Order: sequence, then C-alpha cells, then structure tokens
Amino acid sequence: MLKGIHHIAIICANYERSKDFYTRILGLTIKQEVYRAERDSWKLDLSLNGQYVIELFSFPAPPARVSRPEACGLRHLAFAVENLEHVVSHLTAHGIISEPIRTDEYTQRRFTFISDPDGLPIEFYEE
Repeated sequence: MLKGIHHIAIICANYERSKDFYTRILGLTIKQEVYRAERDSWKLDLSLNGQYVIELFSFPAPPARVSRPEACGLRHLAFAVENLEHVVSHLTAHGIISEPIRTDEYTQRRFTFISDPDGLPIEFYEE
C-alpha cells in the first residue's frame, strides 16, 4: 500500500533564516520556491541527493512549536550520515551546537541532535 515517505512539511517563523539553515548549512537543494500572495506565504521545496524531502513554509505569525517537555506530534526529523564527527565539525563551524554524541543501545549506532532555527529537533544518525 505505502511506497515511502513523500515529504515532510515544516512551518518556520523566519523564512530567510530557515531557508539559509536548510540549504546553506545542511546542504539541501532548492527544487522550487513559490510565493503565495493570497496566503502571504512562501513554499520552498527541498531535495536531498535528488529526492524531494522537505516542504518549508512561512505563514504570518505561526504559533510557537511545543517541543519540551515532549508533546504529541512529530518528535524530530532524522538524517542518515556517514561520518558523525564530520557533521558535528561542519555544524560547529556554522555556530550550531550539537548534543554530545550518544550510542543507540539497541542498534549500537551513534547519533546526535541539534535544533533548527525554530527549535525543531534534528537528529543525525550514523549509518
């Protein structure tokens, strides 16, 4: 029935700041960028390795995201990476602080978390 995840939609508070974070810092590629005047909203389609993965939206005055303590809904966004130290070093060079690297007790894989500009937790999981 299901073939896979088509995309993840994210609403941001500051469109230019989030666009910069997801494209320049994380390296996602812009597929399409559209301003929807009737909604006073930007829609940015982003791809990773040629695959469409994220829709980034702006809306006037969106409510803040509830993150901690844990709330119902999307908990975090996770990206697979080959070299966690390389990712952490890249993020640090851009002023982004990651949590200490941990090891998943079940898979023995290493991972860490950061937050996007709006506080959405983002995980980097080493494969």
